[in-house]
Amino acid sequence: MQNREAKELLKKYREGSCTAEEIALLESWYLEYEDETKPDFTPEAIAEEKSRIWLGLPVHQKQVKRIVLWPWIAAASVMLCVTLAVLFQKKDKELAADAATAKIVPGGNNAILTLANGDKIVLNDAANGNLASQSGITVTKTSDGQLVYQVGKSTETRAVEYNTVTTPKGGQYQVNLPDGTKVWLNAMSSLTFPVAFSGHEREVKLTGEAYFEVTHNKEKPFKVISNEQSVEVLGTHFNVSAYKEDGYVATTLLEGKVKVQIKEGEVSTVLRPGEQSMLKNQKLNTRFVNAENDIAWVNNDFAFDNEELGSIMRKIARWYDVEVICPPEMEKLEFTGFMSRQKNIEEVLKRMVIPDIIQFKIEGRRVTVMP
Repeated sequence: MQNREAKELLKKYREGSCTAEEIALLESWYLEYEDETKPDFTPEAIAEEKSRIWLGLPVHQKQVKRIVLWPWIAAASVMLCVTLAVLFQKKDKELAADAATAKIVPGGNNAILTLANGDKIVLNDAANGNLASQSGITVTKTSDGQLVYQVGKSTETRAVEYNTVTTPKGGQYQVNLPDGTKVWLNAMSSLTFPVAFSGHEREVKLTGEAYFEVTHNKEKPFKVISNEQSVEVLGTHFNVSAYKEDGYVATTLLEGKVKVQIKEGEVSTVLRPGEQSMLKNQKLNTRFVNAENDIAWVNNDFAFDNEELGSIMRKIARWYDVEVICPPEMEKLEFTGFMSRQKNIEEVLKRMVIPDIIQFKIEGRRVTVMP
């Protein structure tokens, strides 16, 4: 086949108008072509070629500002890769080999327990079994990565002692409090609580994000203090996200009823299942949300519902312990999708790539967002 004829077929190939016979002819020509005369498909050329074909797919008929990551997008990507497999097989293998050297694995059970006397225990290094005994309370690490506080037969009467569980970047942990309340801590979070609940309420302090399943006790309300707000409950399931870098505190209710109040003031609201309060700049607003999305992280998943890229990349930075550089003009892009947090970061970011709109560059533990 002459070069001129090959060029005509390549043009039709890009436009998607090739017949089955023409595709077979083109692939046969490419495979028989001498190596020294084959075009040098650089990564830039590959990206350009993929972009050309991508622009012909229906996804680009949607608005750029809202990007959907559901499986049909992945399916379109697979079809695209299959179409280009013959042309780019060699270069794709080389690029895959380079990417493999920079794998960043997901986070896991990793936390530090600070006892009342100041001693620190690295929980992922500690052996299973009893870790400490304080005020008649036994602290135990279970084989499935939980920290359990168990009340003994007799509780000593003494001054209230506090423990703190802190998770780093790439860490999470479950804590079962003395009253039976279960708390799941997300990455870069801390929970401070009394070793034994005394008095007329059960108060804990949170930074970062946690999901609570509170044991019902009408006589002792459960209170969560975080940043500029407090949440008071009797027995319920709810999530509080209070990262300082986010600039807000979001409280999402899944079961029961909670009262959310600004600490310095009289402004408050009562949430019902499916509602979320948002405290930002001393203003408290309420809206209905898909509450299950807000606790997807408890099941090691990411769930985004028209969520801004800036918020998504902060979550990725906390979970994978990476530095993220994102141009301000791209932070407002909105994404919708569902992905496992147990995948390597390369797999997660790959799902979010759209040629000519958003790409990612990984260098060591730094992720750069690029148009």
